Amino acid sequence: MATRARVRAPELIGKGGWLNTGDQEYTLADLRGRIVILDFWTFCCINCLHVLDELRELEEKHRDTVVIIGVHSPKFVHEAEHQAVVDAVERYQVHHPVLDDPELATWKQYAVRAWPTLVVIDPEGYIVAQHAGEGHAHAIAKLVEDLEAEHGAKGTLRRGDGPYVPPEPVASDLRFPGKVLVLPESGNLLVSDSTRHQLVELEPDGETVVRRIGDGDFKEPQGLAPLPDGRVIVADTVHHALRVLDPASGAVERVAGTGRQWWQGSPTSGPALDVDLSSPWDVAWWQGKVWIAMAGVHQLWTYDPSTGTVEVAAGTTQEGLVDGPAAEAWFAQPSGLAATEDRLWVADSENSALRYVEREGDGYVVGTAVGTGLFDFGHRDGEAGQALLQHPLGVTALPDGSVAVCDTYNHALRRYDPASGEVTTLATDLREPSDAVLVGDDIVVVESARHRLTRLRLPESAVRVDAVAHRTQRAATEVAPGLLQLDVVFQAPAGQKLDTRYGPSTRLIVSSTPAELLVSGEGTGTDLSRELSLNPAVAEGVLHVSAMAASCDDDPANEYPACHVHQQDWGVPVRLTPTGATRLPLVLAGLDG
Repeated sequence: MATRARVRAPELIGKGGWLNTGDQEYTLADLRGRIVILDFWTFCCINCLHVLDELRELEEKHRDTVVIIGVHSPKFVHEAEHQAVVDAVERYQVHHPVLDDPELATWKQYAVRAWPTLVVIDPEGYIVAQHAGEGHAHAIAKLVEDLEAEHGAKGTLRRGDGPYVPPEPVASDLRFPGKVLVLPESGNLLVSDSTRHQLVELEPDGETVVRRIGDGDFKEPQGLAPLPDGRVIVADTVHHALRVLDPASGAVERVAGTGRQWWQGSPTSGPALDVDLSSPWDVAWWQGKVWIAMAGVHQLWTYDPSTGTVEVAAGTTQEGLVDGPAAEAWFAQPSGLAATEDRLWVADSENSALRYVEREGDGYVVGTAVGTGLFDFGHRDGEAGQALLQHPLGVTALPDGSVAVCDTYNHALRRYDPASGEVTTLATDLREPSDAVLVGDDIVVVESARHRLTRLRLPESAVRVDAVAHRTQRAATEVAPGLLQLDVVFQAPAGQKLDTRYGPSTRLIVSSTPAELLVSGEGTGTDLSRELSLNPAVAEGVLHVSAMAASCDDDPANEYPACHVHQQDWGVPVRLTPTGATRLPLVLAGLDG
């Protein structure tokens, strides 16, 4: 094997302690002899959830040599609450130890810059690889095999059971439910019981179970929407598909998606059953089509049942908050939809924003009602331009023309009134509300982390709360004004090479918020290194960097080598200071030299 840089792995520190270990705490010394994979994640992040799924096969295959440790590193204030991490570990079925690091101590020790980031530590305690973003499981699997061979020969590999101890199962009718609707024929409530991979029909009381639907059909289903023909369309999130349920017969049919996750370069339109999707989180019937909150790629798509086709409707796949023509807008993990006659309302969760789509001429435009971007959030009512939300997942149209927002990480139900431009709070003490539906004069809220539906009378007056504003706990990177060398580090994994058969195999897109932060260097190119010029008149901002690289197995005897896409989007908060760095390295795969 090639000689690797000998970088000693820093110790694992987390004020929140350990989960999935039977209350046992661990140090790296306790894990010596095992291959350790650190997964820096946060539970709001859809890309982090993708990586959890990517790692499951590797985790099972190499259970006696590999220890995966999730290092939970929060973006939002709510994610720093220990019980919220406990809930997320169960909700997303994390079957390995998790270190709760609410103060980002280990994140800082490892100089991590992106969610998700994977770090591989060899059996002697040295860092041998780092990968940001999705699509690296194949590379890590090959590295694990090489490390097993190398350290097996050296006598430094220790096999055996790992430190994972599963928690005790909990009995309840619902477990982390996601979305809800009213079935028009019966008045019963249909709920996506996400963690149990089913739909549950409840009587109008919201408690009595009528039936469970979907034995093996769904995987972490979320959004539900009635179709004009009486059937229900379901966002089958982890299967990357849409399915249709016939409530009368209970029959379930896949109508869109292949079961594979969409990657850059894949088709973005065509026959619905032939086009890959990416974590569809909610659905709504609007303008004669099913609109899809495609959380996994920060876009809105549509599915047309009359033609059996899908296509992108809004968003570029760039993550951020940009309004304007639908094809140029940016979203950040849209997760909730609600249709009115004139607008499609969008809960844009990672932007902590309430967005909307509306017709303009022959096309659509995207606007923002509440929210300012990726790193500003809180619980503040008042004029919409200064109001704050925290990672909302649901939105519901109200009869008076206003909208209710399930303000998930504030545990609140909020209201935005387009007529007055005001934001108010309707209810508090709701545990991670993720959706709501009107039932007569009441509103039924999905309290996802309390595993129940809660019925509320819509109040005539708003609840008063103390205003609070937050910025992400992630520290800004100090950089010098003027020239900044941006280097995206990518080294093709062992046994692979860059795929140059059809032209350049890499792509780099750079932009900034505010736009005037960058004097030059924005735009798209194929070189993973670029010189940026930062405006000294701008004190701070965010650099948006998107990188992609394609590599193929390097085996001359194989006429059709397997190829892989590595990709990651970074939103890097920066603060300009004369003593700041003049180089910004972002590791896509490998180690920064």
